[in-house]
Amino acid sequence: MGRKNIGLLLAAAAAYGIFRYSKMTPEQKNSLMTKGKDLLNKNLGSLKNTVNKANSAVSERGY
Repeated sequence: MGRKNIGLLLAAAAAYGIFRYSKMTPEQKNSLMTKGKDLLNKNLGSLKNTVNKANSAVSERGY
């Protein structure tokens, strides 16, 4: 499978996701947002802490 086919496959997946999201009820959209936030907090929570530490170190130096 060449790069051209992979790009087409990704574009089709994105279009399908947008279509499905547009057909959701507001309750389903809120549920999806909550699940996404939980997933990010569980998997990228340590990254968030690292970024906050770096930002505080920069602000202490006065940059």
